[in-house]
Amino acid sequence: MRRLILLCLFVIGLVSAVFGFLSFQGLAAKGEFETILLDFREDIPAEVIKQDLQAIAQQYNVTPQLDNKFSEQDHVYIIKGDRQRLNALQKSSFAKATEIIEPNYIYKLTPPAKPVWLGQILGNEQSQEFNPSLIGPNDEYYSKQWNLHKIGVEGAWTQTKGSGVTVAVIDTGVTQVRDLQETKFVQGYDFVNDRVEATDDNGHGTHVAGTVAQATNNKYGVAGVAYEASLMPLKVLSAYGGGTVADIAEAIKFAVDKGADVINMSLGGGGESQLLKDAINYAHNKGVVIIAAAGNENDSSASYPARYPHVIGVSAFGPDGEKAPYSNFGAGVDISAPGGSDAGAILQETINEQGEGVFLGLQGTSMAAPHVAGVAALIKASGLKEPDAILEVLKQSARVIQDDGLNYYGAGQLNAEAAVKLAAQGQISFQDFFRWLRDNGYLNPRFWFDGGAVALLPKILMVVGSYLLAWFLRVYLPFPWSWSLSSGLIFGSSGLFFLKGIYIFDLPQWPFRVLGSSIPELGNTLQGSDALNPVFASVLIPIVLIALLLGHPSWKWFAIGSTLGVAACLTVSAVLDPAVWGLNDVNLARIFLIINALLCYALARLALKNEEKTA
Repeated sequence: MRRLILLCLFVIGLVSAVFGFLSFQGLAAKGEFETILLDFREDIPAEVIKQDLQAIAQQYNVTPQLDNKFSEQDHVYIIKGDRQRLNALQKSSFAKATEIIEPNYIYKLTPPAKPVWLGQILGNEQSQEFNPSLIGPNDEYYSKQWNLHKIGVEGAWTQTKGSGVTVAVIDTGVTQVRDLQETKFVQGYDFVNDRVEATDDNGHGTHVAGTVAQATNNKYGVAGVAYEASLMPLKVLSAYGGGTVADIAEAIKFAVDKGADVINMSLGGGGESQLLKDAINYAHNKGVVIIAAAGNENDSSASYPARYPHVIGVSAFGPDGEKAPYSNFGAGVDISAPGGSDAGAILQETINEQGEGVFLGLQGTSMAAPHVAGVAALIKASGLKEPDAILEVLKQSARVIQDDGLNYYGAGQLNAEAAVKLAAQGQISFQDFFRWLRDNGYLNPRFWFDGGAVALLPKILMVVGSYLLAWFLRVYLPFPWSWSLSSGLIFGSSGLFFLKGIYIFDLPQWPFRVLGSSIPELGNTLQGSDALNPVFASVLIPIVLIALLLGHPSWKWFAIGSTLGVAACLTVSAVLDPAVWGLNDVNLARIFLIINALLCYALARLALKNEEKTA
């Protein structure tokens, strides 16, 4: 009966997992759209395209139109339609004349939390401030910009301020408020209304642009990261904060062709677009660095476009250096930057609903991304040009957060000063990489004993320890080696720990974290915490396994192996990292782990004795 129950539970679990994966709809197909885009092949004559458009109009009762005035040269048209019409078009004869037929997905600005007015920030005695003794720019509210202090921007300014670099802000447009009047601008475009003047009717784009290059040292307002850089305003989002991938793709190509060096996109959503991916590849091949916000849904992967290849995805942290509660994390996050939290927002001058200039504190990954865009501009101004090299500088110079099992921070937290100093050397050499390893602790043996990036040494010790325990017991209580026993030793001691760091788009990540965890780690693996759950990090789970499986000819060895593996895991944890929920005292936690390790060893020995008597 017991075997039947176990078999049923196993089958139910397996079926649930399979159907869960099969039914899981990834972000690539979850996007919203109201129109369909048709990208006709470049080698198709204009007359043929015209005939096809007329046939489509007649067959589907729609009016095909160019997305904007720049779309004609790319042969990109849009029509009204839903998923049913999309499927019909993709299977129709018209598909032969097109490169792409896909949803014209709607991406939106990553919605910030409730804005904080300047008066509230000035009246908050606990707001993050610089040390008054520090020498900095003379901007009136610079002391309230904790975010610039966090990234060490003053040290970067001793090397460069971004002169000669152009940053395209693809957003809701930019209005030249008082604190942007001294900032350099180049000609942009409004892709929403098809006009040259890309003014802001939302406020989001102006706030983002200010973080990149707000006028600095002008005795007014606040400062910007690369305040000598030029801004290129490109409006793709309406007053309500939504825009299509067709407009965004065209804006990217416009930015590249008009000389932009860096592109910032503080927007995102669901739905993968080949048209947009092609535009991003075009920009990357032309040497343009692209940065995007990871998204504000607290999901375990970044939204589009941050998750596209060749886009630097940015998550957010607050004044305390902790991940912002709203920030997406996991797959697609390359680096983190100040985005604000309830403890402190990102202050910039923008516009209110009447279009008047106001100072507002906002929070979101939208606010984090322009910090990285600004630092990328500083790096480019230092002489480094290639996007991949700039990404490596950003990663190598970031402040590494070692306890980051869920990839909250990517390579770490943005460090402007270190990035510019590294870039100023002209290229990334082996000596630079060696220095980065040393500065971030990788060459320090204690780094590996303390856990490091993947806790490599502790995991090896756990596996080796479990096999040593099994070998020791085998001397006194002979038993055969088997795959079942070895599987138990690994599952109980370390799990398939190398799977923990795998992040795959559009797949749930919890299966990788579960498979990458040992039995004692299962209680805390989904939260990404290092502190062990006292229920799992005890003899309780091994007791249950022994009780259920001891009568089975093969599974009993898995239970015994798991018990020995748990004993090894708890022993190593007690020595290297004695952290247990509810036991704040290190010595108390260490005693708890050692006692349970001894109980697990005794339980395995008892089970083997029972096996010897049965045999």
